[in-house]
Amino acid sequence: MSDESGTERYLRLTVELTVEVQDLGGLQAAALKEINHPDADLDDDERREQAEMVSADDTGATALQWLIEPDHVLGLIEHVEQIEPREAVLGVEPSDGPSDEDDDHDHEGHGHEH
Repeated sequence: MSDESGTERYLRLTVELTVEVQDLGGLQAAALKEINHPDADLDDDERREQAEMVSADDTGATALQWLIEPDHVLGLIEHVEQIEPREAVLGVEPSDGPSDEDDDHDHEGHGHEH
C-alpha cells in the first residue's frame, strides 16, 4: 500500500469537545477498571500511581484520559476505512462549560468549504 510506494500522507486532527461529568464516581470507576485490566501495559507501581491520580482528581479529567482511544476518535469519520491512527496525544482539562461562542461555531462550521 502507501508504505511501499513512498507516498505516505499524514493528517493531524484537532478536536475540541466539552463534556459534562454527570457521575464522577462512575467515571473514575471505569478508568480504574481500565488501569487494572490485565492488558494494560503497566507494572504494579504504575497501576498504583495511575489509580491514585485518577482517584485524587475531582474534575474527572485524569479518568477520562484513560477511556479515550485513537480508534474511538476515528469513529467520528464515517465510511472511510483507508486510514489508521499512528499517534495520539490527548489532553483533557477542566472547563467552565460550553460557551455561547462555541455553540455558534458548531452550527456554522459543519459545512464543507473548498
